[in-house]
Amino acid sequence: MVDSDTGQLKKPKPKKQYSLFFKFLSLLSVVRGYNIAIIVLAQYLAAIFIFSPEKSLKDVVLNLDLYFLVLATICVIASGYIINNFYDSKKDLINKPIKSKIDSIVSQKIKLRIYFLLNFIGVCFGFLVSWRAALFFSIYIFLIWLYSHKLKKYPLTGLFSASILSILPFFAIFIYYKNFSEIIFTHAAFLFFVLMIRELLKDLENIKGDIVQNYQTIPVKYGEHFTKLLITVLIFLTMNPVYFLWEYPEIGLMKYYFYFVGIVFILFLIFLWKAKTKKDYVILHNTIKLIILIGVLSLMLIDTSVIIKRILKV
Repeated sequence: MVDSDTGQLKKPKPKKQYSLFFKFLSLLSVVRGYNIAIIVLAQYLAAIFIFSPEKSLKDVVLNLDLYFLVLATICVIASGYIINNFYDSKKDLINKPIKSKIDSIVSQKIKLRIYFLLNFIGVCFGFLVSWRAALFFSIYIFLIWLYSHKLKKYPLTGLFSASILSILPFFAIFIYYKNFSEIIFTHAAFLFFVLMIRELLKDLENIKGDIVQNYQTIPVKYGEHFTKLLITVLIFLTMNPVYFLWEYPEIGLMKYYFYFVGIVFILFLIFLWKAKTKKDYVILHNTIKLIILIGVLSLMLIDTSVIIKRILKV
């Protein structure tokens, strides 16, 4: 470029160099380390309190197969967030300018290298359990890429695929323990509906960037009013498994969590129909994330004596 005052060529500004620490923080932002930590915690608590209630705490925590399944999950989900960030980079400049700036500290080229490396390591961890586990994670990797590249741009496929992909890590643990009890399917139905609500709120929150990038999400194609109506229907559908779990004695003190959910959803609906700005949708989205987090921690309430018993049981 030519300087308009001097008529001489301008020297390009040197690219700002960041320390390894800031690059690590940037990668942590890209892979959403907080979300991965919650998923890992949920996998272990589900394994302890739902999938294998008859086993000792030591047997579950020190189970190498479970450990490798969790490590595979961490790698594959982290790589999924990277490829999702890659395809959404332009949209995020509009919807999440601050996060986008942090994420851009690490170049797209390096992110893609880490993406392929994490996928390879994840499948290898799967092979340490069985070839079926490796096949499961290979298919999971492909589905995440397909969602990020194509499916998320369309209304129904984006909604359903995002919710299914979020619940699949628990499916791996579920298949490993081969526990097909009624309560597991009921918990899964509850979580699936809540995840669908979360995805719709994310779409409402990010509607501006979706319009610019021509993502045909439900709010973009059918409008905010229809989306709110759909969320309302999903909340009523969510109350079906909640009502069943209220009456299920095996969940122990966790029933109080579902009482809490019932009350929160009533207030949630009131605020939803009053919501108009992005800030309102962010609050609603964070409320759903809080419900999920408390739900994960509440798994320990299924049997409060179980922790002491299992610590003592060898």
